[in-house]
Amino acid sequence: MPVVAHIMLALVYVTASALGAVALSVNGIVPPVTAAIIGATSALAMIQIHMAVSRMGGGAEAEIFELRQEIRKLTGRVAHAEQQSTDLKKAFEQEVAARRESIVQEMRGLEGMIQNLSKKFETRLSTVRAHTNDVPMDGASVLDAVKEALRENRVDLHLQPIVNLPQRRTCFYEGFTRLRRADGKVIMPTEFLAAAEKANLLGVIDNMLLFRCVQIVRRLSERDRRIGVFCNVSMASLEDDQFFSSFIEFMRENRDLAHAMIFEISVRSFQQRSDIAARNMGRLKELGFRFSLDKGMGLNLDLPELQAAGVKFVKINGERLLEELTPGGERPVSAISRDIAAEDVPALFVRYGIDLIAEKVEIEKSVIEILEFEIPYGQGHVFGAPRPIKGSLQDETAPPPDFMRRVAPQAM
Repeated sequence: MPVVAHIMLALVYVTASALGAVALSVNGIVPPVTAAIIGATSALAMIQIHMAVSRMGGGAEAEIFELRQEIRKLTGRVAHAEQQSTDLKKAFEQEVAARRESIVQEMRGLEGMIQNLSKKFETRLSTVRAHTNDVPMDGASVLDAVKEALRENRVDLHLQPIVNLPQRRTCFYEGFTRLRRADGKVIMPTEFLAAAEKANLLGVIDNMLLFRCVQIVRRLSERDRRIGVFCNVSMASLEDDQFFSSFIEFMRENRDLAHAMIFEISVRSFQQRSDIAARNMGRLKELGFRFSLDKGMGLNLDLPELQAAGVKFVKINGERLLEELTPGGERPVSAISRDIAAEDVPALFVRYGIDLIAEKVEIEKSVIEILEFEIPYGQGHVFGAPRPIKGSLQDETAPPPDFMRRVAPQAM
């Protein structure tokens, strides 16, 4: 309120008080002196009340003014924060877009590298095949070459890694037998197996492979006891009493390697095994050795039967495995009667103590699809091709002459 207004009101209060005092005196209500005192007191009282009320009103106005100032400040801060939030959102979206584009470019680059590597691998594989198969041999020539390779101890061991997924750490190796001719060229199994079986030499070849695998396993165990070796053995050898008697004796002497030696036969051979083969497999199982089945073409396997026979691994062609792991695909025989979802199939095998291995995996695309189903192991050229062990190691792990005379008299 302006100062002039306060003065005018004070004059009004004095005037009113004076008029009141005069009225009291004139009407003889009180003496003049008392009337004057009452008028002065009334004027002073009204002025004091006015001043008190004015002070109270001024404090409220000041507080309201301060509140308005604070509200203006908060409004400004909120507007500033909203602007910062908008700027941050815009910057984040730009950064995400830039990173997405960078990832896309890197993926394209990796895809190109994989395609180039695949082409180089195919070229190299074709070259190797050309060198190994450039001189076709008839049955008699193959048999002579096999016998000569056995006599001269030109039986090599090639190892291919089996890796865990998705880490791709080498957990096992599979051993492959390769025979060499005098000129150093390799005789592939597709060439010599039929002739060797006809000449009853498969047991000899299995014995030599077995001897080398045992020596390799001992060397690997010195570095890492977790790594094992898959050793192929023919069903003919398991059904040959003469071969198996020396075979089981040799394995009994090396039963400390049971944790790292896995004997491998094909799924078809296992399903068609004779009573003799089943009994001999049982004797190996009693010693603590395990079995693997390879060349599997489907998931329609009797898991309780495999578990009872000591089978701990099953290999199925990677492409075939992906075809089966679809709605409506084949499912293994088990104690579970309900339908098994594709992603639960590996866990069902594990329930029976069996691990699935996707074999013959050749391209990265297949690896990505296999990982979706949590297959525990993989094998194939994409993880590593079969490679011969070092030349010095070939010599160190070669069977001694007395061993060869004992297991291969027909080849000497």
